[in-house]
Amino acid sequence: MNSSVLVTRWWWVRHAPLLLSPGTIAGQLDAQVDLSDTGMIGAARRRLPDGAVWLTTPLSRSRLCAAALSPDNAPLLVPDLTEQDFGDWQGCTHQEIWQADPDAAARFWEDAAGNTPPGGESFAALCHRVQAAIRRETAAQAGRDIVMVGHAGPIRAALALALGLPPAGVLSVAVDHWHLFRLDHLAIAGQPAQWRLVGANIPPC
Repeated sequence: MNSSVLVTRWWWVRHAPLLLSPGTIAGQLDAQVDLSDTGMIGAARRRLPDGAVWLTTPLSRSRLCAAALSPDNAPLLVPDLTEQDFGDWQGCTHQEIWQADPDAAARFWEDAAGNTPPGGESFAALCHRVQAAIRRETAAQAGRDIVMVGHAGPIRAALALALGLPPAGVLSVAVDHWHLFRLDHLAIAGQPAQWRLVGANIPPC
């Protein structure tokens, strides 16, 4: 590659499954994580680069999964990369929400990216804070590999940044547990920086 191009490589890995009832909205709830699948952890670890900068969020599922993938690394904590705040709906299942207040649920789903859950933040707001953090960390770690063990919402926000899409344009993207998303930031001398999507929702094995 041209020496005038400085490439910063992002390796996004979604955390392990949570020990919650099916259909539960976790959001920023600090729920327990299931780390019993050692085969999946090992397969995910083998896909990640040596010598990377590791990032996590304050939520234990991010920190514990990072420790499982790379016990010898001391990750940097980046609160702005935390999952979306679903406010009053955190810890509830979708069925419970629809039963408790069907009108509020219906209004929210009319614009799931722009509308705000009761007491929480919108996905559009999440994209704003996550994308600002990505730009900041890319500048701070320019030219390096960055492994971010995090959450589905911020991974979609990273895709929106890289692909130039509005928040609503990435809500349909599948983000599976332990799967990898690869994004490169290209700082090109004398030109605007560019993003390159290398791979999305890549299974560990």
